[in-house]
Amino acid sequence: MARNQGSSSSIRATAWVARAPELRSSRRSVASDGATLTWASSLAARLQRVTAGRVGDPGGVHTAHPGQPDTLAVPAARSTARVLTAVAGAALLLVVLGGAVAAGWAPLLRVDGAVRDALYAGDDRSGLVESVLQVATAPGLSVSRGVVLLPVLVWLVLRRSWWTATWVLGAAGLVSPLTGALKELVGRQRPQFADGGARYDSLSFPSGHSSGVAALVTVALVLAWPLLAPAARRWWLAAGAALVLLVGLTRMWLGVHFLSDVLGGWALGLGWTLLVALAFGALPGGRAALRPGPAT
Repeated sequence: MARNQGSSSSIRATAWVARAPELRSSRRSVASDGATLTWASSLAARLQRVTAGRVGDPGGVHTAHPGQPDTLAVPAARSTARVLTAVAGAALLLVVLGGAVAAGWAPLLRVDGAVRDALYAGDDRSGLVESVLQVATAPGLSVSRGVVLLPVLVWLVLRRSWWTATWVLGAAGLVSPLTGALKELVGRQRPQFADGGARYDSLSFPSGHSSGVAALVTVALVLAWPLLAPAARRWWLAAGAALVLLVGLTRMWLGVHFLSDVLGGWALGLGWTLLVALAFGALPGGRAALRPGPAT
């Protein structure tokens, strides 16, 4: 019996020795497969971080983990909702003001008259004051928008950013014809003054300078927004708002527009530009938005 047990142990030892190379090969294969899987998982994670980090890159795809919200889609949806709210608010203000002016609503006319008399710089203003006012009101001119945006359009065409160039041209170029059409629709005369005033023959509501400068500033901000740091965004937003306010005030200091004309112009310029930007995908991450270059 002892001999049989010894023979059995010898046979098992011999079989294990014979299978040892196969077992070692299998272990090496498993280890190799595990290393390959680990490398592939690491590569996939790196690619996901890169594509998620550069919002709107052509070809970049962001995928959220199962059961987790897409962190890029949520801010984009919020941005779109805010822009739609701004467009709706601007349109409502424009319609209400235009309707009140066309109907000759007395409370609005009284406010317009009081502000007109309070802000008008007078017919006897000095040449220096006149020159300062004309310079300050110039950003609302169509030619000013052309001087500022034409180099931008050339740059966009050279870099083949067709969608971006199209929305900029549409927003800035069509605001003047749209303003003129609304002037004809409402048919309001310019402010009148006992001592003379500007005596323009053109119509008054909405203010073309106000709509023009609002469109110019909004185009500039939407274009530059993805390229600016959060702190810089606040500064540029404040500077743009100050310019829009200044041009609107000059129209009343010069005595060529009522307060409601200026408000209507601001609403038209802002609402129209944001609507075109939204339609063409010019909000950050959209197909017509500028994208920041790679960090250096």
